[in-house]
Amino acid sequence: MKMTTTRMAAALAVLSATALSAQAADLAAGRALVEKYNCASCHGKDFNSPIDPAYPKLAGQHADYLKHALVAYRRGDSAMNGRTNAIMSAQAKPLTDQDINNIAAYLHSLPGTLVLRK
Repeated sequence: MKMTTTRMAAALAVLSATALSAQAADLAAGRALVEKYNCASCHGKDFNSPIDPAYPKLAGQHADYLKHALVAYRRGDSAMNGRTNAIMSAQAKPLTDQDINNIAAYLHSLPGTLVLRK
C-alpha cells in the first residue's frame, strides 16, 4: 500500500510529538533506583560481574535494549512480548516508564565490557 504525502506527514508529526513528549532521563534518579532495588546483588557491584554467568552484564548496555527488557519483565508472561522471571518480574512491576528510562540511561552510562563492534 502506497502512503500518501498527507498520511506520511501525519505519521511523522505523531512520531515527532511522541519523541518530544518523552521526558529526559535523570542519571541520579536511575542510580538511586538501582541502589534501592539492589540490582548489584545479582548483576555485580560494577554491573559487569554478575554472580552467575546466566545473568547479564548491564553496564554499558544499550539503553533501548534495557528499556525493552524492563518493560517486558513488567508485563510478565501473561502479556504479549512479556518476559517471566520471578526476581526480575517482581522488581520491574512497580517501575514507571520514567523509572525505566532513568535506570536504562544510568546503566548505559557506565563503563562496560560489552563488545559493541568487531
